[in-house]
Amino acid sequence: MSGNRLKSIGTNVAVMLVSLLIAFLIGEAVVRLMIKDRIALFPRYHTDAQYGEFTLRRIRPNSEFWHTSVDGSWKFETNAQGFRNHKDFDYTKPDGVVRVMSLGDSHTQGYEVRQDFTYSAVIERYLNARGYKAEVLNTGVSGFSTAEQLAFFENEGIKYDPDYVVVGFYANDFEDNIKAGLYRLNESGTLSVEKTEHIPGVKIQNTIYSVPMVAWLGENSYFYSVLFNATWQFFKAKLANDAAEAAVEYAIPTSDEHSDYEIDLTAALLARLHRICSENGIRLIVLDIPKSSGESSFPPAIRERIDELSDSYIDSSKLLADFL
Repeated sequence: MSGNRLKSIGTNVAVMLVSLLIAFLIGEAVVRLMIKDRIALFPRYHTDAQYGEFTLRRIRPNSEFWHTSVDGSWKFETNAQGFRNHKDFDYTKPDGVVRVMSLGDSHTQGYEVRQDFTYSAVIERYLNARGYKAEVLNTGVSGFSTAEQLAFFENEGIKYDPDYVVVGFYANDFEDNIKAGLYRLNESGTLSVEKTEHIPGVKIQNTIYSVPMVAWLGENSYFYSVLFNATWQFFKAKLANDAAEAAVEYAIPTSDEHSDYEIDLTAALLARLHRICSENGIRLIVLDIPKSSGESSFPPAIRERIDELSDSYIDSSKLLADFL
């Protein structure tokens, strides 16, 4: 190939890159001017991890990043295990320590919450102020379902020898358990493993975060956030639709807006988690995280069985009764 030909290709590539940069900057300016207040810069920073036979997502270990919305900015730090804790934890629990493990999704991870004010951090501070030597491991991962929490705890979390496990449950966990597809409730009512991998969006994140500046864009560019979140929501909706079709034979609508299958599957997942905890001398606490309306995330069909599914149940509707 002649030198002139190479020079021409180089010039065309340079023009294309400059054009893309200008288009991106224009897009950024337009988005900031028109809808900045409606956009949250919430990069997920997920990667994959192997827990026994299961391949699940977790937050990237040993990382620092920021979330920003119209309400403020919040710094996230993760330890070597990918937990939102300042320090690392060994499997062996130190003598005299009361260890608590929090399981949950973004409410537990602490979206729009400073690191020292997640409910895990508050529990640890509360216990230490009352004479206990406490460690609270915040294992929350954005999007994590009860199914993923069970798989994580049974294969990894239990190794940390917690005295208490707190499950932060939110209403979307019913649907997320279906989307995860890790467990299936058989017609006999028994729970079985359906698949051993659920890492939505992780492979593309592993790729894009290896590119310089992409992480910076995720935390600072509103236009990038619009593009990324639109793509994320498309595939999230597709995943939900595919999972619902797979479970359609059990999906009988109820007045609680959740199918009978969703409710029974969630109850079975909590029951298995409770059994594992009981067999290992661990007390299971189920924390009902209220919906934005202040209503309980648990429909009556679950609350009627909650004593069988946990050692303690924190009912948000009772806690917030004076404020609703």
